[in-house]
Amino acid sequence: MTEASRKVAADGSFILVYLTDKCSNFLLELTWLRDHTEAYELGENESHLCIRVEGDYDEVRKFHKEMGCVCFENESMGLYFINDPDDYWIEILPVK
Repeated sequence: MTEASRKVAADGSFILVYLTDKCSNFLLELTWLRDHTEAYELGENESHLCIRVEGDYDEVRKFHKEMGCVCFENESMGLYFINDPDDYWIEILPVK
């Protein structure tokens, strides 16, 4: 895999690196957090899946809220997370 793009927070608090296989539209996001000093652990939800959804993003969010599975929202970043049945977080984003 090779780096497709990178986003660095203006305040240096995080770096997001997106990797591609150059054969599909699959992207793997790697996240570095400046203030995260411990080893990453799956159970703390820093490691998670992200799914991009087509259609009306607000309607999809409304559907997830009605299901009661929205566990975290970051309105300033325009994203939210749902819990899967094992209580792991899945990030939900619109298709760009």
